[in-house]
Amino acid sequence: MDELITLLNGEEHLAVDLMKLMVDDSFYYGHLGKNALSSSACKMLLESPKTYYYVTKYGQREDSAALLTGKLIHTMILEPQEFDNRFEVSSTKGKTTKAYKELKEASDKAVITSSEYDSAMRIIDAFNRNEVMKQYLKGSTFEEPGISMLFGMPFRAKADIINRKEGYIADIKTTTDVQNGFRFSARKYGYDMQAYIYTQIFGLRDFYFLAIDKKSLDLGIFTVSDQFLFDGEQKVELAVSRYKTFFVDKQDLDTYTIIDEL
Repeated sequence: MDELITLLNGEEHLAVDLMKLMVDDSFYYGHLGKNALSSSACKMLLESPKTYYYVTKYGQREDSAALLTGKLIHTMILEPQEFDNRFEVSSTKGKTTKAYKELKEASDKAVITSSEYDSAMRIIDAFNRNEVMKQYLKGSTFEEPGISMLFGMPFRAKADIINRKEGYIADIKTTTDVQNGFRFSARKYGYDMQAYIYTQIFGLRDFYFLAIDKKSLDLGIFTVSDQFLFDGEQKVELAVSRYKTFFVDKQDLDTYTIIDEL
């Protein structure tokens, strides 16, 4: 029987019906961005429930350069046929030029500078020349949406790579120190929460992070341990508890206080 999903605004839908709509990014990031939780939402809730409140109310925090580069890399590796529909490349290297500003104003696509494009293509080329990495794309589906109730709350996800025959989920990440720093940044940026949420929603235990070093262009494949998933579960449970405290039980956000010891 298909799962019944109750969104944060009280709407009830069958999961199968929502997943048809979730293919559209405007619905996934728009309507569900406000009315379902996610790994990024949990990260904000743990950072501060005030951060979550202001981002969901007023829009994404200004981290546009990193987000745009990530979107470009994902598109070119997983859905290169969509590049022309999503991006437009400025002939200029900087964003302060008149030509760039005019193009950004006129275009309904994401506008990137020629230098951003060149940098991203170096990363994409490194991935595409690595046969070990490319094995994860064979027989897989890309950008697959999923939604489920976790801890009594609706959670959304969109998996980069899913291979149901082989039984794994894979996610592409860029980093600046794949050999020595990725295991630390994975916890810092809440990748343990992402892995836990995705394995629950998609019903697959094996999860791989495909990491690309933006500087050296080294590539790394990282599996996730039971402890990593358990830590993610604990963090998600805490994030849900904070959500319920401030957005269900309506405790005054101004009472949120960080108490610690130095």
